Amino acid sequence: MAESTITAKGQTTVPASIRQHIHGTAGTRLVWHALADGRLLVRVKNKSVADVAGMLTPATEKHVAIDEMRP
Repeated sequence: MAESTITAKGQTTVPASIRQHIHGTAGTRLVWHALADGRLLVRVKNKSVADVAGMLTPATEKHVAIDEMRP
């Protein structure tokens, strides 16, 4: 388990073991979520919309009307 402290300015340092695990470098963005039960979820924001553009391919099959799907 890694630990850090919040400074008077509200800053904290991500522990080295965590930075290594997430391949974090200067500029890595973190998204913070405060959960209702008091837990804190921090995730790495490593993809942008531009990064995922073109990942899906257009459908090549024939479109079927809803009426044609009914028995």
